[in-house]
Parts: sequence; C-alpha cells; structure tokens
Amino acid sequence: MASTPTRRLLLKSAAFGAPALAAAPVMAQPLVLRPNSIPVADLPKHYDVVPDVHNLEAGYWSMMPRVVADEYERQVAAVNSANAVWARNVLPGGEGWTTTFKAAQAAIARQMGCAPEEIAVTRSGADALQMLICNYKPLKPGDAVIHCDLDYDAMIAAMSWLGSHRGAKVVKFAMPEPATTANILAAYEDVLKKTPEAKLLLVTQISNRTGLVTPVREIVAMARARGVDTIVDAAHGVALLDFQVEDLGADFVGWSVHKWTSAPLGTGAMYIRQSRLADIDIAFGSTVPADDINARVPPGTVNFPGVATIPTAVDFHFAVGGAAKEKHMRALRDRWVNGVADLPNVEIAVPNDPARYCAITSFRLKGMDTDDKAKLVQKVLFERHRVHTVWRTGVTKGPVIRVTPGFYSTPQDVDALAKALRAEHRMFV
Repeated sequence: MASTPTRRLLLKSAAFGAPALAAAPVMAQPLVLRPNSIPVADLPKHYDVVPDVHNLEAGYWSMMPRVVADEYERQVAAVNSANAVWARNVLPGGEGWTTTFKAAQAAIARQMGCAPEEIAVTRSGADALQMLICNYKPLKPGDAVIHCDLDYDAMIAAMSWLGSHRGAKVVKFAMPEPATTANILAAYEDVLKKTPEAKLLLVTQISNRTGLVTPVREIVAMARARGVDTIVDAAHGVALLDFQVEDLGADFVGWSVHKWTSAPLGTGAMYIRQSRLADIDIAFGSTVPADDINARVPPGTVNFPGVATIPTAVDFHFAVGGAAKEKHMRALRDRWVNGVADLPNVEIAVPNDPARYCAITSFRLKGMDTDDKAKLVQKVLFERHRVHTVWRTGVTKGPVIRVTPGFYSTPQDVDALAKALRAEHRMFV
C-alpha cells in the first residue's frame, strides 16, 4: 500500500536539501476524525478483517481501524527513512522524537482527563503495571500485598516477586461467584480486615479471565480507609468503559494503549498522581530526572512509529465517543448471552448486571471441569463453526471460555457463537 509523505518527513527531506519526495505516490485524503462523528453501526466498515472467521478474541489486543493503520504505515515510513536524525532531535523547528513523545503523552492525558505530567508512555500495560508494583517504595519487609484469582498472570507474578525479593507477605483470595456488587465488596472488605499488615492492593478493573467489571472506586476508598494503597490494572477498561482516571480514585494505574484505544502493538501507559510520584521508584538505569514520571519507565528503544500513532488512535476513540462505544459493546455481548440464556448447560461467569460486565464475558459448559476440556471447546468452536474464542485458566471455580467481540464485530459474528453453542452445549453431558 502506498503511503502519503507526512509533514515531518517532508521537513526532514528539506533539511538535507533533498527533493521533498515529489515522486512518492499519494493516497486518498485520510478520514477526518471529529468528535462523535462515527456512528457505532458503521464501526465494522472502518476495519479490514480476515474473511470467513468470526473473531471473538479482541481481548488479546485491538485491531487498528483503517485510519489508524494508515497513519501507522506513514509513521513507519517516516521514522525508517529519517532514522536517528529524527530520533536524536537535531532537525530544525524541533521536529523529532521529543515532540512526538510529548504529543502522545498529551493525547492520552486528554483521553483520561489528567495532566500530561501524570502520564508515561510504556511498551505495554504489563510493562506499566510491573513498574508500578515492583518499584512501589513504601513497602517494607513484613508488609502484606493482596491480589485475587481474577487478576492478570503477569501482575500476579509481580505481586509474588514482592514476596520473594522484598520480603512482603503475599495474600491471594478468590473472587466470589456469583460476583454481585455486594459479594465483591464483601470479599475485599473481608480480606482487608483479615490482613491488618496490608500495604498494597492490586485491583483489576475488568478481568481478562471472566470479563467481570469490579467497582474500583469503592474498593480503592475501602483500602485507603485502612491505609492501603491500590494499583489499578485498567488494561481492559480504558477506551471500553466510559470513564476518566479520576473516576477510579486511585493514585496508580496502568493499561494497554494497544487494547481498546486501538493504537499499534507495543504501546501502554502509566498514570501516577503527581502528589504520589515519589512513592514509585525510578526504573533501573534511568537517567531521566527523578521528578519526571518518565524516570519510572525502563530506558531503551521503543516502537517510535507506534507511539507517534497514538494521537490518531485517541482521535478515533473520540470520533466514536466513549459512551457510545460502551453501550454498543455491551449490546453485542448481550445479544449472544441472551441467545443462549435458555440453555441449561451454558453457565455465564459474570452476573446479569450491566454494571458488572461490558464486552468481555466468559462461559463454562456443564462438565467442562478441566483445562483440557476447555481447550477442546475452543477447538470445536473454531473448527466446526469458525468462531474464534480463547480458553482461560486460573479461575478458582474452574476454566472458562472467554468471548470478546471487537469494535469490528457485527451482529452476525455474535449470532454465530450463539448458534454454535446451541449445537455444542451438550459436549460433556
């Protein structure tokens, strides 16, 4: 696909006396992204999707819409041709990596409703959260850290690292099923009450395992009242749920920009409330001043074009609108869940409360009590029905099949899943 020369690339060429890529082929004008200009019904038209597969595994990462993918292609060409001349910020007019990074930082801050100085761009959500957890300074040997079974594996590993490397007592508890709001809050209250030495609590906004949406703000307040800090994993919440960071009430948040914001792979973000910056240690090897949030990000080469594309991804988010996206994705989820509600062998792993779910929802089939059986369900759904899902383990009650429609999904995609489950729900009974 041909790419349009960017203003930055033209400046670079001109800076060295070269022709401004006059012979380069030019694409059609890109889509103008105005707030609330894209109806949710038109979303699938903005994606190039592999045919003949109902891809309901958007939870891995989000497919870029065409306008973002095109911008990424332009940025790859620009960075590839300018190389270190651009990255070392030597071009006239200040063009280069520093201005690009600040633009990405500002775009995420605009999306999250906070100051750019409270945002650091990272390589992934896992990268951001691992730095927040492992470099949490107030922790002392003997303090306790708490997480639950529905937290993400990499974050559980980071909490366990606090035990093996920093002398913390690691406390794990199981999220109750049914995970009603009352049951969730009671479970967190119980574990906090039983752990008076607790100093740090990990809370996942939307579980990657079941799709459960937790009442984060209430949990954060509950922990703070006991002198416990909270780190929030918002990887599946940002740009899917309609909220801003202050709505969480938390001082430390990490997420993946390459998930629901639909930026290129290799992009994440970290939020640290300015008043709490000193409580997260600087990353090993950082030469950035300690009063800069970016000192909390490990040094090294990043996906320059990916970061440069973040502002376009954020613009696309606003072009659809946060509230419209959330409502649309919940409707797609409801469509397939309601389509199998009469099947006694299909157990939905989240409560029937819109406050406790959104796009992601997992299910179990009756008798699907081992990982091997869950893997078989995933295989059968794909090979017989061309419906792609993913099995997840680590849930105390047993493995699940995770279903995640994306912004590219159509009603026909989720209908295909409902039809497949009607055909296969008796697999183990």
